[in-house]
Amino acid sequence: MEAKAYEEFRRRFFERVWVELDPFEEEIESTERLPLDRVVPILRDMQAFGLLVPEQYGGLGLSVTQYVPVLAELAKVQGAIRVLVHVHNMTAHAIADMASEEQRAALLPGIATGQLSVAFGLTEPDHGTGADVGTTAIKVNGHFSINGRKHLITNSNIASHFIVFAKTQPEAGERAVSAILVERNTPGFTIEPLPETMGCKGGEHGQLTFKDVLVPVRNVLGEEGRGLEQMETALEVSRLFIAATSLGTAERAFELSLAFAKQRVTFGKPIAARQAVQRYLAEMAVDIHALRLMIADAAAKCDAGKRIPAESSICKLFGLEAVGRVTDRALLVHGGIGYTRKHRIERLYRDARLNWLEEGTPTIQMLVIAREFLSKDNPLDH
Repeated sequence: MEAKAYEEFRRRFFERVWVELDPFEEEIESTERLPLDRVVPILRDMQAFGLLVPEQYGGLGLSVTQYVPVLAELAKVQGAIRVLVHVHNMTAHAIADMASEEQRAALLPGIATGQLSVAFGLTEPDHGTGADVGTTAIKVNGHFSINGRKHLITNSNIASHFIVFAKTQPEAGERAVSAILVERNTPGFTIEPLPETMGCKGGEHGQLTFKDVLVPVRNVLGEEGRGLEQMETALEVSRLFIAATSLGTAERAFELSLAFAKQRVTFGKPIAARQAVQRYLAEMAVDIHALRLMIADAAAKCDAGKRIPAESSICKLFGLEAVGRVTDRALLVHGGIGYTRKHRIERLYRDARLNWLEEGTPTIQMLVIAREFLSKDNPLDH
């Protein structure tokens, strides 16, 4: 999107986030349910489902640099709304990258408007992460017969299509994984909700079960057997988006802490005058500033067409640690009252903990970072 049009879009989008979406927070936190019948129409009207869909398919076609602040702003309001938008757009971005032209033309216009909803089916309850895939897809008369289970699949309650990673040649080892598109109502495919989460209340993270699920061979996204490579590329960008989420949550916690420190009075002075509180605020500002610059660097490289495996994992790892520190200090600034629902820091504190787990744990990020630098002749020239 051109700069002038983007600035106007961003201004209107941010305004609607606070005027139309933020008021849902109390209801969602209390009921642990996202009122989809009221929230989804607003998001559609805001064009939130087509943020990363190319303009030729009806989306806004935002660059990664343009998308990052939009996602960060959504992270400042109720967490399930952010999760819904993030997973949809991350998966849409993956489809735009993986799919054939025929598949893109069939799917992306509906995805851009939210008429179709998409989710990413990777994590399994019986296996680890990434390359540790147990789900199989065996060819039978022009179809794949899929068997296996996935869990913690976000947006499973609303998705019309799932990208499912499965072994299409189990005897060939882990490299024979393929990305296959599976529609929601396919026979043998069942979806069950999982228990409510600590934070991001109202989001759905369900379990998918495949029992002899038949889908046409043409539903493979991209080349058969290239699923792990496609997965790594998709997660590479998505890790940067999780870092943007950490940034938004941290920024909001900082804003609230600054305001509280100025108005909370003890011994006749605002607590902002206390050196201990000033130290907390300074430490929060350092983390936020560093994360913001890291994300800007990685986003610029991504928009320039470069791969960012190390940079995205660095951003994800530093982001989850930074937002953890920032929300810890925000709670200390607020004191005991911050541990109650009277103040939003309690919700932000819980929401931030999901960032430790989305798109890979800290240990996964460390492995990726180390692998990338160990593989280079001049590792510091990155």
